[in-house]
Amino acid sequence: MKWVNIRLFALNFWRNATNLKAFYVLYFIFIVLAGYAIVNGVQNHITQNNIRQDHQVKARQSWEANPDKHPHRMSHFGTFAFRKHPPLAMFDYGLESFTGNTIFLEAHQQNSVNFSEATFSTGTLRFGELSLALLLQLVLPLIIFFIGFPSVAADRQNGTLKILLSQGASWKELLIGKSMGLLAISLLYFIPVFLLLTITLITGNDQAMSDHLWLRFILIGLGYLVFLCIVSILTIVVSATSSSPKNALLRLLGIWLLFLVLLPKSAQALGNYWFPTPSKLAFQSAIEKEVIEQGDSHNPDDPHYQHLKDSVLKAHNVDEVTDLPFNYSGFVMREGEKISSALYRKHHEALVNIYKKQNNVTHFSSFINPFTAIKLVSMTLSETDFSSYMDFQNKADDYRYQLAQTMNELQMEYISPKKASGSEGKKHIIDHTHWSAFQDFSHEPIKFSNSIKIAFPALLSLMLWTIVAMVWLVITSKRAKAI
Repeated sequence: MKWVNIRLFALNFWRNATNLKAFYVLYFIFIVLAGYAIVNGVQNHITQNNIRQDHQVKARQSWEANPDKHPHRMSHFGTFAFRKHPPLAMFDYGLESFTGNTIFLEAHQQNSVNFSEATFSTGTLRFGELSLALLLQLVLPLIIFFIGFPSVAADRQNGTLKILLSQGASWKELLIGKSMGLLAISLLYFIPVFLLLTITLITGNDQAMSDHLWLRFILIGLGYLVFLCIVSILTIVVSATSSSPKNALLRLLGIWLLFLVLLPKSAQALGNYWFPTPSKLAFQSAIEKEVIEQGDSHNPDDPHYQHLKDSVLKAHNVDEVTDLPFNYSGFVMREGEKISSALYRKHHEALVNIYKKQNNVTHFSSFINPFTAIKLVSMTLSETDFSSYMDFQNKADDYRYQLAQTMNELQMEYISPKKASGSEGKKHIIDHTHWSAFQDFSHEPIKFSNSIKIAFPALLSLMLWTIVAMVWLVITSKRAKAI
């Protein structure tokens, strides 16, 4: 195999592709779309973060502005947690528009995340938003297919292929050279996209928001380079095994539809069929049922708390709760929060495991679909995937639990044991300075190590697909015919 011949085939492919006027029209349209996508992504990122930061500040001000009050009433007053918009969401929107960004935090109640962009938009959002990732995942492969489909099939049809092979060129040199030429063409589309994103990230002032931002960015870029290499080889191989350019184009369009539409939708449908999720009503009913069985802190006649009361009185050698060295009502609320939170987390973890099993069907499908693999890598490293959303929800619930228990501790410590019942009036209050003493919620992004762990199967899939594509190219070079 001569690298001089490979270089000649690559340069010849480049000249033939770039000599067409249609190429420049297509290139111009793609760059305009990329420019629009990055401007729209930046504007959305800035707007979303400004809105969420503004509301987080207002929620904190509202919390601190409360007057002297009973701490349990403050735990029900609650506050809000807002998820920051990830910097790389400018590149890949992922699930960001569908998962919501705000959650109300209060005692005894685990609320769901609300206010997603999808709830305020029309049904057109289901078809996807124009992002740089969408251009690279959906549009660019189609462009590569249209540029590369006649590369070998047309040479066979017009007799050029027979002449090239008779003059000493080998099939392997021909296929590798044309694959490299097509990859170089795809880089003409790819490089401007990442230059735009690089400039945007450099000029941005919120890079500290994301853990290992630049490392995430570099890995995303490498992932797309590998993906484009796979698509380029696939295109050349299909062209080499097709009897005519028309046949090659139809096969490539079929592959595009299969990988981008049929397989992803089938994987989602199978995941929902094999691992069905309970309804929201059934989920909440199951939790409430177990809370009643284990102990309802708001029911004075509950057997669990009657037994708890007897044991506490015995341990402190007193006859009445008013004789205890702490406020018994706060003690009960603390115990109730512990029980209800543990039950919720148990049921929630079971529900999340169902979602993970559904997602695993899609993850495993990436081993037969490189388009799914790059999509998973892109979303995970951009922090716009399901795991990033769940990370925010879990951290928000941890904060909610700390808030509720802190208020219960304040009740136990500062509300007189003689005032064990009731939270109304000026006798059952503590100083409002305690509200500002409790730290505000601050959203920390998912750790980079966790993102890599989640993205590893998709990254492995891309590596395996690269090997498969190269092996397929070598096998094709041994079996292909000039006529």
